[in-house]
Amino acid sequence: MQAITVLGSTGSIGVSTLDVIARHPDRYRVYALTAHSRVDELAEQCLRFHPKLAVVGTAQAAQALQQKLKAGQLRTEVLYGAQALCEVAGAAECDTVMAAIVGAAGLASTLAAARAGKKILLANKEALVMSGQLLIDAVAQHKASLLPIDSEHNAIFQCLPHDYRRSLPDAGISKILLTASGGPFLKRDVATLDSVTPEEAVAHPKWVMGRKISVDSATMMNKGLEVIEAHWLFGAPADKIEVMIHPQSVIHSMVSYIDGSVLAQLGNPDMRTPIANALAYPERIESGVAQLDLAQIGQLFFERPDFGRFPCLKLAYDALQAGGSSAAILNAANEVAVQAFLNQEIGFRMIDQVIARVMDKLPHGPVTDIDALIEQDQLARSFAHSCLSL
Repeated sequence: MQAITVLGSTGSIGVSTLDVIARHPDRYRVYALTAHSRVDELAEQCLRFHPKLAVVGTAQAAQALQQKLKAGQLRTEVLYGAQALCEVAGAAECDTVMAAIVGAAGLASTLAAARAGKKILLANKEALVMSGQLLIDAVAQHKASLLPIDSEHNAIFQCLPHDYRRSLPDAGISKILLTASGGPFLKRDVATLDSVTPEEAVAHPKWVMGRKISVDSATMMNKGLEVIEAHWLFGAPADKIEVMIHPQSVIHSMVSYIDGSVLAQLGNPDMRTPIANALAYPERIESGVAQLDLAQIGQLFFERPDFGRFPCLKLAYDALQAGGSSAAILNAANEVAVQAFLNQEIGFRMIDQVIARVMDKLPHGPVTDIDALIEQDQLARSFAHSCLSL
């Protein structure tokens, strides 16, 4: 039986993970659950899954959670703070870690899981975007395993040979095809994008996601981050990773081989499919997702993205080509700009402009350790804040 730590258990990925776990009580048990500030939701999860440990962001949140668990006569130990996240990610009693904390906040705990040799189910893009080489090296050095949860990367994983060793030529692969829904503004007049509201931007046509990730989908920065992630996961150079817009979100990604074959993974748009795949790999288990009805879908459409409509995607390719800390700078600037947009401090089309300014002005140094990486992240955030009023 696998003991699971779910980092970010109250988010959409965390909730889906617990749904899959609940379907297989003979295979999985919950060791630890974490959330930053959603005390009520975390308390309900603890009452249902009885984890040994629960982690929140602050002492105040910990006190509130303790009171709720005490009222429910639950003996779950409550911890708080960033170090506690690392402790439950690397604990000896834990076998598998679902890394689903959004943003740079999930970096340290994901690295802790890698250094502890855990099976890591990676749903946190930023861990690879910011510290790709550091994380890949830690996984290799400590004999951890890294399984992608993003639907696109999990689809690629399913289409690769089982003995794939992060080399496209050695596996006879021509390129990787990352599919993208195109978000809510795929057909909207570009001239009207200045007037986009946060409510419009978070209304994704296919996926139910958090507000930040939904905005990233609308700008296609989400896909840009996935390009960088694919580079580190699969050892693919930027020119061998092609983004293809596929509004139906039925084909989650593809792998093109040199013999002319293209392998694709299809399924209904539900994150429980990749979660179940990674939890049970190399086996298959029931996920709760309905079977795909191709006759009902009828047709599938594809088109190449327009960088004029989606400049954030081009910025991500530029960051990957530049190397060093450029991807960390991109990510930090994007987080600041997206939050400013959600706060109605800047317009939708200012997001890419803020990111471009930060990337243009800050030097892209080498990423040697996590401290240097965090310093670059903080510099980028500080400069991005200064750009909001320009």
